[in-house]
Amino acid sequence: MQEFMSYEEFLENVKEGIVTELGNCPTTPLLIMLQGKWKTQILYELCMHDSVRFGVLKKNLPGITNTMLTNALRELEADGFIHREQFNEIPPHVEYSFTQRGRDLLPIFYEIMKWGFKHEND
Repeated sequence: MQEFMSYEEFLENVKEGIVTELGNCPTTPLLIMLQGKWKTQILYELCMHDSVRFGVLKKNLPGITNTMLTNALRELEADGFIHREQFNEIPPHVEYSFTQRGRDLLPIFYEIMKWGFKHEND
């Protein structure tokens, strides 16, 4: 894995602007992919399971509709974060799991979790 710069270098260089080859903020693509009420919650559920069925996700995400869950899962799959595996058994079922790209988010989620606990009472 290529390291682009240390945190200290980031703090020094960000004041001058850090952009991608396309001229964008480097965080923008990921933040766009994770937009929406349910995507990060779905990814959190996947952190707790090696693979998870649609019904388990539906049960563990109160308030989500089948359509919202289906759409969010399709988008996460299209963005390469999760893998969908269909089992043609009786009864048929589908399981979702992280791809390597999805697993690469785990250190980021860890840092966000630390921030959340640090500031939960602010």
